[in-house]
Amino acid sequence: MQPIGKERRPHEERTSERNRRNLEDCHENKIPEMDFTEAYSDACSVVGLAARKGDIKCLQRLIKQGWSVDVADNRGWMPIHEAAFHDSSECLRLIIHAASSNAYVKSKTFEGETALHLSAKRGCVKSAKILLKAGADPNQITYEETTPLFLAVENGHTDVVKLLLRHGANVNGYHSWSGWNALHQASFKEYSEIIKLLLKNEADKECQDDFGITPLFIAAQYGRVESLRILASHGAIVNCQAKDKATPLFIASQEGHDQCVELLLSKGANPNLYCNEEAWQLPIHAAAQMGKTTILDLLIPVTDRICEREEEKVSPVYSAVYGGHEDCLEMLLREGYSPDAQPCLFFECNSPMCMTFLKQNFGMVPILLKYGATLTDTHLGYCLKYEKFSLFQYFLKQGCPLPSEAHFLEFLQYAVEAQQKYKEWLPFLLLAGFNPQNMLCRSWVCSVSDDILNFTLEFTNWKKLSPAVEQTLSAHTESSTWIPPKYFACLPSLTHLCRLKIRSLLKSECLRSGHFIYQLPLPACLQHFLLYSETLRRYGIPELSDNHEYLRTVDSNSEDTERI
Repeated sequence: MQPIGKERRPHEERTSERNRRNLEDCHENKIPEMDFTEAYSDACSVVGLAARKGDIKCLQRLIKQGWSVDVADNRGWMPIHEAAFHDSSECLRLIIHAASSNAYVKSKTFEGETALHLSAKRGCVKSAKILLKAGADPNQITYEETTPLFLAVENGHTDVVKLLLRHGANVNGYHSWSGWNALHQASFKEYSEIIKLLLKNEADKECQDDFGITPLFIAAQYGRVESLRILASHGAIVNCQAKDKATPLFIASQEGHDQCVELLLSKGANPNLYCNEEAWQLPIHAAAQMGKTTILDLLIPVTDRICEREEEKVSPVYSAVYGGHEDCLEMLLREGYSPDAQPCLFFECNSPMCMTFLKQNFGMVPILLKYGATLTDTHLGYCLKYEKFSLFQYFLKQGCPLPSEAHFLEFLQYAVEAQQKYKEWLPFLLLAGFNPQNMLCRSWVCSVSDDILNFTLEFTNWKKLSPAVEQTLSAHTESSTWIPPKYFACLPSLTHLCRLKIRSLLKSECLRSGHFIYQLPLPACLQHFLLYSETLRRYGIPELSDNHEYLRTVDSNSEDTERI
């Protein structure tokens, strides 16, 4: 019994003890006994074991004694496969000579590999020569449609590649299920000498796999600069496109292979060749989305700006926001790309600012604002949807339009969802001049708590509401347990009515942060009254002065993304 934890013996040593004894018996001219009912991981016949060891004398004795050379092990390996794999050339000659049929040299393992496949994989030049001379087919394929040439290329065995080509190996044939051939593989492995050798033997530079990908595309995709250089210098097309329209320049930009990008551009690669079926994606989009700043720097000067202006095109600004790469976004904006790019139907966004919310890349908001992004009432709704209340306050201070009739229903939906945290946004909306009667519709009145409803009414003349609002409140009173404050039953005080009148005369821009009110030549108590300080205290909401200071701090440092 093998001790626990003891390392198992290497592949070449894991054979049955009975076969070992048989090999020893062979040296003593004894007739060995074979038991093929034994189940070992790579159990082979005693002939196969002799071929594996390269023991020509033992092999001669076994064959002379009548032992078969065509007994397969549990991998389908026969002695010819063992000899070829281990480059036991003398044993290989003897086994081929002892075979009963010429077809033996083409016999396959359970994976469909011939002895020539195994020799090519291992770089066994001597064995490969013997097999080819004996009639091995250099173009025979495995069950995975792999040829000896492909295996030799894959493992970098230049001498075997030369040998196979001299014996008629098809340099342009398919060599795998995916349609890759030898040139694809040489390009991927960056075997410069083999690439040149294949091209010299008329390998098709534009051969395509099942996805329409050429060897040059492979080189660009995997950053194989030397492969790319050789193929391009031999005339391979640098603007080829795969079936999905991707180009070598696009894939190199996406993968971040800056040397490949630089080389492709120097060889005439077109940075304005659209690289997807929708005809909007360019290499610059790939670089921006994947955060490849070095490549983006190469592409910005040579990319046509039409992509950020035309309908149905997409600005790379969207790509930078989508990928969450602030450095790429800043590069594009600094180089003149607009923070208010055209609406992007593909991403269902009206602006890059909208995308910052959809992708929740909020650290990009200050960058867009720094370069002049336009704020809309839609952005206020997004602040509520994603519970970014500090941004809500900041946007109001920056002059963001108040919710319009066109977008109010959507805004109201977000407002209802954010009602539990109303203290963090509703006071700022109402103090910025938003008409509270717009909020007093059925969906708001019937959804919010009593506190929120009462707080909304505090900003109205509750005795002079519109008929629609009066009707809504009356119906709500009958169908709910809402109890308004007692003073709502009385006429508002003259001071409250004056407050409403003064605020109605001021433009919304003057009410955004309270700064304008604090500068009015009035006693501090009246300034606080105009800012509803007593109402805010009644509902447990911090006074605007504290929030005003917070916003002033954020405004002075637009890079304070964590606080935002």
